[in-house]
This record gives sequence, C-alpha cells and structure tokens, in this order.
Amino acid sequence: MISRSLVRIQCGLLAFAVGLSALQADAQQKPSGLTFVSAPSALTGVLQGEAPNSLAELRALEHQQQIVSQRVAKCTVSVQIGFAQGSGVVITADGYVLTAAHVAMRPGQQALMTLSDGRQVHGTTLGMNRHVDAGLIKIDDPAPAEGWPFATLGSSSGVAPGTWCVAVGHPGGYEPDRGAVIRIGRVLIKRETSLVTDCALIGGDSGGPLFDLTGKLIGVHSRIGNDVTDNLHVPIDHYDEHWTRLARGELWGHLPGFRPRIGVQGRKIDERAVIEVVGQNSPAAEAGIRPGDVIMNFGDVTIADFESLKAAVADTMPGEHVQIVLERDGVRKRMILVVGRDPNS
Repeated sequence: MISRSLVRIQCGLLAFAVGLSALQADAQQKPSGLTFVSAPSALTGVLQGEAPNSLAELRALEHQQQIVSQRVAKCTVSVQIGFAQGSGVVITADGYVLTAAHVAMRPGQQALMTLSDGRQVHGTTLGMNRHVDAGLIKIDDPAPAEGWPFATLGSSSGVAPGTWCVAVGHPGGYEPDRGAVIRIGRVLIKRETSLVTDCALIGGDSGGPLFDLTGKLIGVHSRIGNDVTDNLHVPIDHYDEHWTRLARGELWGHLPGFRPRIGVQGRKIDERAVIEVVGQNSPAAEAGIRPGDVIMNFGDVTIADFESLKAAVADTMPGEHVQIVLERDGVRKRMILVVGRDPNS
C-alpha cells in the first residue's frame, strides 16, 4: 500500500508517482527491498498475533526473528543533524530515508547519515508532518551502481494488537563494534496516529524502523511513553498518505508533547523583542539570557518584535540548538540556546 506517491527516477528526471505502492506495483506478489523474508506455514498463527503454542513454533519464531534482524539492520541508518542524533530507514534505491519529524527538525537541514557498513553519506531534510511526527530525508551523495540498501515497504492497516515486531535503531549514534540494535516485541495498541509496542527503546532510536516478522516496514519510532517498553511509532501508512507533501518539503502540524519553549516573556507592543521575564531554570536562563536583553536574531531569523520571536520559536523543535544574537547595554552578544519542551503541550 505504501507507494501511491513516491518519487521515481525516469529518464533522469524526478517524477511523482501516485503513491508509495508505485514503488512496488506488484508488492503483494513480489515485494521489493532487501528485508522481506517469507514466513513458514508453521508461523501462520503467530503472524496473526497468536503466541507460539509448541516447541516447533517457538523455534520457527526464533529462526524467523534472526533472519529478519540480519536484513533490517542493513537499511537502518544513524542520522546526525547539527547537535541532534537519531535514526532512519532507507526505503528506495535512490536514497529516500524515513525518520521522525522531531529528528529531522525542519526542511532544508543538512544531515549526516551513517550506513550499516560505516559509510557516511550526506543528505537534506525534506517535508515533515508534525501531527504524527513523520519526517523525510533524501541522500544527496551519488548512489552506488546497485543502489542504496532499502527496506521492503509494508502497510500498517492490517497490523493488530499482538502482532510480533522488530524494532531497529542506533541509540547514542553509530557504533562500529555494535552496529544497529535490534529489539523484539509486540504491538500493544493500534491507533489512527500511532502504534504502541513493548519494544524497549531509548534516546537515539527515534526515527528508526519497525518491521513485522516478514521484514516489511510497518512503522517509524516516534517517542517513548511512560516506560522504555511503552513506545509510540508512526504508522507507515501516514507516509504513504502524505508522500507528495513530504517529498515537496512541506512542513505542517504540531506534535502533542513537542511544543517548543524557551521560557521568556516580553511586551507585545514593543517594536523590539525586549525580554522582561526569564523563567527560572528555563532554556533561556541556561543560555544566559537576562531581563532587559533585546533579541536581534533567533537562528537565521531576524527578530523585529516579540511576536516575531514567538513565531521563530514555534518553528523549532525541542532539543534544537539555536544561535541567538542579542543586545545588552548597547553591546551585541552571541549565545547558543537549546530549545526546551513545553510541559503543558
């Protein structure tokens, strides 16, 4: 299903297809990508969410997990954007990479990605649907003759609670002696905007892939819930549904729990962004901003008044490092601010 709008290369030109399924027009009969592994008939019930009820089924399940784990690691990448680190998954031979919106942060960012074999490639962030935390990156470096290793696309529409799954990521960044980290779990809850699993995830896994037991991509890691074994993933069908907008580099929506905050107050009527209050232990306080400071630039944005400062902050993501230019007692100063997360969002 994931392919009604993906981009195909035809005659050297980028052409928008009708969806992610266009990548694999005959996907149900012969899935493309290197991660698909057909399952033995002994696992029919297990693939439908049942627990193994015999030693033979348990051994078949273990063997299937091992094969899938070996394959899915090859298309999982570590993603570095500025100071932020996360994971991603390559889904086309020409280098489109799915990740989380809060990892990609904003369109047009330069990304450094590390492949499973340690090769580093450069890319550019494209569109983001912040409503569900879906982001897209394109590898800019020339693809090898055989293409980039890419995952087999699945669909989240048929995923049900109890479905066995394989979570992959590079927590803490790429480590050559460790490689991608594999976790096995099951889907606990299926919602329209998220899949909830008990796969144990930690920081740096965000943006990494979630596969079913046949090696088909069914989701992308979004965020940890109340526990490391209570995690939310973006259903893969959301990338399909909004592929054209993502590939065009559009940015829209706001992810609950990810509203940016720097912790300052100012006068709306001022023609300058004069800071009146700096919250205790806020990101602004940690950066060294004081009451009376006048914010001149927030990242690449020139600040004309407090409203424009609010707009510039709203366009960032928690965890993003932003250079601030301010004026204090007639002297211009530069400092780095780490955007915080609004606890009330």
